[in-house]
Amino acid sequence: MDDEKRTLPEEPREDLIVGRNAVAEALRAGRQIDSVLAARGERGGPFASLLGQCRRKGIPVKEVDPRRLDKLCGPHHQGIAAVAACQKYATVDELFAAAEDRGEPPLFVVCDELEDPHNLGAVLRTAEAAGAHGVIIPKRRAAGLTSAVYKASAGAVEYVPVARVSNITETLKELKKRGLWIYGLDREGEPWCSTDLTGAAALVLGSEGRGISRLVREQCDFVLSLPMRGHITSLNASVACGIALYEAARQRLQIPAKQPSL
Repeated sequence: MDDEKRTLPEEPREDLIVGRNAVAEALRAGRQIDSVLAARGERGGPFASLLGQCRRKGIPVKEVDPRRLDKLCGPHHQGIAAVAACQKYATVDELFAAAEDRGEPPLFVVCDELEDPHNLGAVLRTAEAAGAHGVIIPKRRAAGLTSAVYKASAGAVEYVPVARVSNITETLKELKKRGLWIYGLDREGEPWCSTDLTGAAALVLGSEGRGISRLVREQCDFVLSLPMRGHITSLNASVACGIALYEAARQRLQIPAKQPSL
């Protein structure tokens, strides 16, 4: 059998819980799980029951080619592996509590299907440095709190609460009801540096390839853009986020412009 000749994957994943019994025990123990990878075509009572438990707990289940599981886990995965979250997810209420504890108007970052874990890690790192009170991500079609995100964030995951929600559009509606202004970052909008960002605000980033989705954009009170003076028409999502976050930080700290020395 080819599987018997396989060795461990070239880049073993430290955040994987491999095998049916191990995944079942992780669920029973209440372990924070980001997602579950299930071999495409697997069926059967115990296997289906295990996936049903995952779905009832709101854990995204992703069907993958069995050969991908072989590469990630080695040959003894039994058709399933769970991606363990590197940090406990927060609730949206906990993000508001973080702002209240610091006596500041809330400043959140909302990621609309940001898929690259390195981008999400960079967003978390900048959010922590700029004083944002939390980051909101969707459960599906987006990067979660994996070990790759932890490394890319340089440990910022330990300090920035991350809430994972089922529906970004509905979450934005909730944020608006609770007094936040929603600012989307896109190519076509008003200048980022001429907008008042001192109040309760959420900055919305789109996905790497598609940008902000139509339904999410419709919930934005304002759309901000950055000047693009070169030939490239867009910036990396985490870079755009960093510029906007630091403009918000500058305004909130009321840092005066530096005067030239005489």
